[in-house]
Amino acid sequence: MLEIRQLHAGYGSVEILRGIDLDVGQGEIIAVLGSNGVGKSTLNNNISALYCPFSGSIKFKGQELVGLSSSEVVKLGVIHVPEGRRVFPNLNVRENLELGSLVRGKARRQQNLERVVQIFPRLLERFDQSAGTLSGGEQQMLAIGRGLMSEPELLIMDEPSLGLSPLLVEEMFALIERINREGQSILLMEQNAVQTLAIAHRAYIIENGRVAMQGLASDLARDPDLRKNYLGL
Repeated sequence: MLEIRQLHAGYGSVEILRGIDLDVGQGEIIAVLGSNGVGKSTLNNNISALYCPFSGSIKFKGQELVGLSSSEVVKLGVIHVPEGRRVFPNLNVRENLELGSLVRGKARRQQNLERVVQIFPRLLERFDQSAGTLSGGEQQMLAIGRGLMSEPELLIMDEPSLGLSPLLVEEMFALIERINREGQSILLMEQNAVQTLAIAHRAYIIENGRVAMQGLASDLARDPDLRKNYLGL
């Protein structure tokens, strides 16, 4: 589905990504792991056309994304759930969800709404509540639910476990795994290496703007170098 080749990207004159190659296949959870500042969000922002890369190619289902607008990328089915949730705090839960179908998925808004509250029943209990009054975990559910309202072919999640309690982190990863079992392709950017590798099919480790390691998630989880440098084991 997604093919990234020799991607160089950054901000102004500062290069953050230095030749990234990455692939996401249909129905996969692909994990991109690395500490803060290695370029995970930069990668997301360039796939989503929020920024234009310095050079390289980003193709989705054979179509080049570089040069398209962010709304054109959304129309193709590439949906980005950004770090930090970024819900609309003064709108209620239902209104936040419905905003997810403005560009894509409007014709099946009600069916998609029913699907989202089936996955996240807690949101149904909060339908008329202002999003800004939700807990951190509920806001993250809302952000993911809003992404699903766009009928994504590829769902990009940026640090969905950030700031959540250990119990909620466990619940969040279980929900991500459930969404994938329903056929959703997912590109998952995370610092939580242990739980991410437990649900991912393949993984890429980014260091200094380059792919330092890649392979099956199960193999990487057992790799002694990764266990020492990333898992602290």
